[in-house]
Amino acid sequence: MRWWLISGLCVTSALLSGCDDTITLNKICTETPGFCEDLNKDSHCKEQRAEVIFARYHEYKAPTDDNRYTLLKNFEKYNECVSLASKIEHIKLKEKTTSRVEGHLTSLKEMTRIYQDTINTEHPGLLYYHWSRRNNRMALNKLLNMQDQENVKSDSEIQLFLATFYAKIDDDKTIDILYRVLELNKAGETPDPEVFASLVSIFYKQQKYKHAYTFARVAQLSGFEDIDILPVEHKLSASGKDLDSLDTLAAKTWEEINSGEFLSPRNF
Repeated sequence: MRWWLISGLCVTSALLSGCDDTITLNKICTETPGFCEDLNKDSHCKEQRAEVIFARYHEYKAPTDDNRYTLLKNFEKYNECVSLASKIEHIKLKEKTTSRVEGHLTSLKEMTRIYQDTINTEHPGLLYYHWSRRNNRMALNKLLNMQDQENVKSDSEIQLFLATFYAKIDDDKTIDILYRVLELNKAGETPDPEVFASLVSIFYKQQKYKHAYTFARVAQLSGFEDIDILPVEHKLSASGKDLDSLDTLAAKTWEEINSGEFLSPRNF
């Protein structure tokens, strides 16, 4: 699961639009250079670097768990980018490679700091990362105990985290959670493709081939084509099932998801 799907920042490359119209990247780097100087200096990972700088500024101004969570996510995205970029050897400008390594080391150090600062957190997202990144079982237990709280049930990102956990132990619970993610999808947004891929995989394993085919087609309609629909299509064709009716159902389902009006089809 890609856990960085939902960003808490209102960022452009130059201006923090919609959050604070007076704060720009240049202003932050001029007034608080420590937020910028220990990151890479070249043009690689430009967007991720900007998001980290804005997030560092907000955490500094208001060190809440929400802001720490946003900073942690942005540092992970930045680190993934800059650690790859740091392996690119510059023949003429060695200092560029060095600055990328520095950015990589900074992100590791800062992520460790956030983990340590939030060891006793009650924030659902941070609890998930304490478990998934540091194997903190106590954090997982805390999160599981919170799963019926409204702030958890209404957060599609946290629901995806829970689905990741339950996928290993309870298929039906996982389906319920993935349906909930689709219910939470807002009009005009596209869910994480892993939602559809997971539903197809589970339904295929359960031999619910009509369900598997329907969500494979929904995935394709959403623009996600990296899904193998042929095995389930062959299963249905061999048993004489009408694919046209399932195509119609898939189109209707995708329309509901895309318009933010999807309701869990528990009996379909």
